[in-house]
Amino acid sequence: MNLKEAFLNLDNYFSPRIIGEVNDQYIKIAKIKGQEIPWHNHENEDELFYVVKGTLLMEMENQPDLILKKGDLHVVKKGENHRVSSKSECLIMLIESKTTEHTGKIKSAITKSVRDQFY
Repeated sequence: MNLKEAFLNLDNYFSPRIIGEVNDQYIKIAKIKGQEIPWHNHENEDELFYVVKGTLLMEMENQPDLILKKGDLHVVKKGENHRVSSKSECLIMLIESKTTEHTGKIKSAITKSVRDQFY
């Protein structure tokens, strides 16, 4: 698989797509632009963010905001309330447990089921 080509096939922002799996983890890609993700957490799963292109604002409750740039990686630990946004288009790769819900227990207009995330 060519990661650049996979990103070209993403139509919508904040709509992760599963591009592979390793053991009990999904590998996902997503485009981020704007601020549509609600504050949420994942009660039982850590979530890995890797910035492929652009700049990502990672906000976490009770912690300083993080600015992640191309090549940066950050792991959000289970239970940490967080949200991401980007002023300009940002391309990210995620590694998450297969049980990780897109926006945790919070449902919004952008929330995607795992079934809806398959490429």
